[in-house]
Order: sequence, then C-alpha cells, then structure tokens
Amino acid sequence: MGKTIIPIGPYHPLQEEPEFFTLTVEGETVVDIDMRMGYNHRGIEKLSEGMVFENSTFVVERICGICSTSHPYAYTRAVEDVFPMEVSMRAKYIRTIIAEGERIHSHLLWLGLAGHFLGYNTVYMWAWKLREEILDVMEILSGNRNNYAMFKPGGVRRDIRAEDIPICLKKIDSIVPTLIMLKKAVLDDPVLHARLKGVGVLSYQDAIDFSALGPTSRASGVARDVRKDSPYGAYQEMDWNMIVTQNGDVFDKAVVRILETVESINITKYCLENLPDGEIDANIKDVPVGEGIGHIEAPRGETFHYVKSDGTNRPVRHKVRAPTFMNLPTYKATIVGQTISDATIILAAIDPCYCCTERVAVKDDRGRMLYNGQDLVRLSREKTEKMRQRMGGK
Repeated sequence: MGKTIIPIGPYHPLQEEPEFFTLTVEGETVVDIDMRMGYNHRGIEKLSEGMVFENSTFVVERICGICSTSHPYAYTRAVEDVFPMEVSMRAKYIRTIIAEGERIHSHLLWLGLAGHFLGYNTVYMWAWKLREEILDVMEILSGNRNNYAMFKPGGVRRDIRAEDIPICLKKIDSIVPTLIMLKKAVLDDPVLHARLKGVGVLSYQDAIDFSALGPTSRASGVARDVRKDSPYGAYQEMDWNMIVTQNGDVFDKAVVRILETVESINITKYCLENLPDGEIDANIKDVPVGEGIGHIEAPRGETFHYVKSDGTNRPVRHKVRAPTFMNLPTYKATIVGQTISDATIILAAIDPCYCCTERVAVKDDRGRMLYNGQDLVRLSREKTEKMRQRMGGK
C-alpha cells in the first residue's frame, strides 16, 4: 500500500495557534510526521523590552489567555531574582491562590475538550459548567475571569477582602461532588479505557529525551514539578501530592489532570482559609544591574522567563520559554504507529497552548478536498462509537 501525505495546519480548529504537521500514512496508520513551528510571532519579548519593569507584566499576561497568570508569575520572579528581596507571605499566598485557580480552570477546559473530541459531549458540558464556578471565583478575587492583572514585581496589585473568602470557598466546594463524579466516570468507563489506554504512549525515556514538562511528563513516570523541586509561593507551607502515573498514554494524561485538579482545589482552599496578615507589595523602586530567572509550574508544565537589567527602568533583555515549546516535539514519539482517528486526541493530550484560530484542509494530488477539521473529529468519535458497540453498547 502506498504512502499518503496528510497536512494538518498551519491552520486547524484543534490548534489555537498556527503550527504545521505533515503526517505520512500507510492506509490508516501514521508512519512518519514532520512538524514546523514558528508561524506566529507577536514580538512579545521586544515589546517588553520597551516598557518599564512593572508594565511588562501586562504584556506577558497576554502571551496566553488560559495561562494568563503563569507568565506574569514567572516574569515577576525573574525580576525579583535580579537582586535579593523578600516578597511578603500574604502576597505569596495570594499568588498561589490565583495560580491554582488558573490550573483548575485550565484542566477543566482540557477535560471538556477531550470529551468533545471523543464524542462524550456530556463530559464537555459538565466540565465547562464546573469551570464557570472557578471563573466566578477568579472574578471575585481579581475583578477578571481571565487576564487577572494581579502580579507585579515585589508582590501583588490587589488584596483579597475577608468578606470574599467565604463566598469563594462556597463556590469551590460546590464543584467538588460533580468533579468526583466525573473522575469516577472517566476512571471506570470501559469504553474510555479501551479507547485511550495504549494510545499515544510517551515512554519514560522519551519523556526524558524530549525534556517533556508538566502532566505530559508526569503521566510517563517522571516525578518533576517546579512546585516541589524548587518551591515558591506558599507551596512549602502545606502538604500536597504530586500526581505521577507510569503508562504515558492518553488515558494517564487525563488521569493526571483530573487528580491534579482535586489537589489544586485543596491547595486553594488551604490558602484561602489560612491567608496570613501583612503587606502585599514590597514597593520596588529601582532594579539594579543584573540578570534573573523565574520559573513556575504552569498547568502545562514549567514556564521559564529570563530578564537582564542594565540599571535603567526597563529590561534590556527578556526571554520567554513556554511549556508547549518543549512538549510539542513529543508528538513525533507518540503518533507514529497510531491511526489517523487518534491524531487529534494524541495532539490534544499534551494540551498545546496556542493563541489563534485555524482551519485545516487535506487534499489529494489533484487538489480535491479529502478531510477538514470536522472530519478528523468525526473519525475520532466514530472510533469511540465502534468500540462502544463491540463492548455491548454500554
């Protein structure tokens, strides 16, 4: 059987940012893949270098809408690393609350989309319904449902009012029963086990070789989490579990994110219930000459920022590395040998973090349309339904 080339991208509804994947298939089996990155460039680093240190947080906050706290958190830590200084414990707790709230809504967003790609739209609707409660909490605490504008070098911009804490705790508690139900449904569903186990496996060694990050690596048995390895914020003030599984398939990546959501709820509640008194801002006036690095555990893995100061009021160099830059190449290790119907869910399993809208067109050598983005989702759903029928229609 001859080989066929299937291009996915640079524009595709599964991707939020332009990336180009060229799948080489024999029949329905993927035998090779070529990936091209770099289609999207907004000049964020250069824009930051033209702004004062405090205002750069607003620019990096817009690198990603879902990770809108991860980048300013890493950036502010990089600025604070330029010279010895201490952020107040109250500010650290508030930073942790915002960061974990973002992790919860990011993982719930991923869970809903994963259900959508597999044909489990009930999971899609329930997960996003729970996510709304968390976004309400973020709005109460920061005034915004995304792009919270809470972080600044030396602390946070906005305090948490005591009267808001009981409201937030009530909203967070309200999603726990349904989240536990979803967790049991996913972990116990025989169709999902058959559909996702053994699919898109990233081995432990491949995770190491590709320098995979976050849930993508922890699902392959790599016990690596910046919150544990290099504690920051309030993470060292409480007991919490790093979620690590061993199989590296799409199912384990789902398990890691679901269980991490539960852990993040516990961390957020602890910080709200034990919020210490004190100031929230160190009021940095000047940044001396020097270099600093800041890294934090974003929902998708380690986010890294580098800042260089020449003693003026703005960074002379600002470098950003997002986790998808490291996780995306693992697609080459996980897609080869799999079927076209698994291509979307394997890519989605790394939770790629992009920013733009896309379309996909798959054509033959005569220019005739073969597949579009909806067709790839349809193939994924049809495979799920065939498995369900083979297992007795449960």
